[in-house]
Amino acid sequence: MRTDPPGEVLRPTRPFGGTVAFLWTEVLVQAHESLAMATAMVTQTVLLVFVYILNPSLIGVALIGAVLFSAFTLGQRVLNEAAYIRIDHKANDLYLAGPMSPEGYFLGMAAGILVVYIAPIALLGGLAVVVGHLALTTSLALLGLAGLVWLFAASIGYIFSTFFRDNRAIWAYASLFFNVFGVLPPVFYPFGFFPPALQPVALLMPPSAAAALLQSRIGEAALSSGQAELALFGLVAETVVVFLVAIFWARRTVRGP
Repeated sequence: MRTDPPGEVLRPTRPFGGTVAFLWTEVLVQAHESLAMATAMVTQTVLLVFVYILNPSLIGVALIGAVLFSAFTLGQRVLNEAAYIRIDHKANDLYLAGPMSPEGYFLGMAAGILVVYIAPIALLGGLAVVVGHLALTTSLALLGLAGLVWLFAASIGYIFSTFFRDNRAIWAYASLFFNVFGVLPPVFYPFGFFPPALQPVALLMPPSAAAALLQSRIGEAALSSGQAELALFGLVAETVVVFLVAIFWARRTVRGP
């Protein structure tokens, strides 16, 4: 509930109000970050080159992993952008002073970043389909699972952004989190290479859970029915819960007038 300057109480903001408007605002902002766009695929490219050199037969697995990793690291972009707007520009209060809802602010920002960075991800996806000879159903599964990974990462990124008070601390912690959970687990390499004792943990991490499910579809991972269910239901449940927490947290942390 917000109040107008004279003291009149305005109607509660419509849920998700302003999402589309802020999406295009964020697109216009992000489209000018040419250096960030140019470096968005550096890690993926380096890892793909190493996989091709070490074992060319796994390049299809690595390309699928590159798509999922790219979707996951968009959460870091959301974290950086949300913290930058709040800490450096102190503009989040300005955005939220109008009829735009807190969850519309969060989701519009995340979706706007996705729109700007979708081209290189789509290129990796096209290469994965062609090089890995993915069937239509597997290609659709890749699209859906990458979408879940993106929504999870964007939600986590926005929540984490509210914990920082200094932009200098963001790069180290954000890079560590998104790279550790996006590279060390079996995302760019077969699930079977991961230590058996730690495989249940990998199936509960969204990027590696999605990768394991896709690898099982192309015959690069042998998942039991229990493992497949753990990966799928874990990914869906974690994404839904974290997204709802992000909406709650966006409303909880918004500053009043």
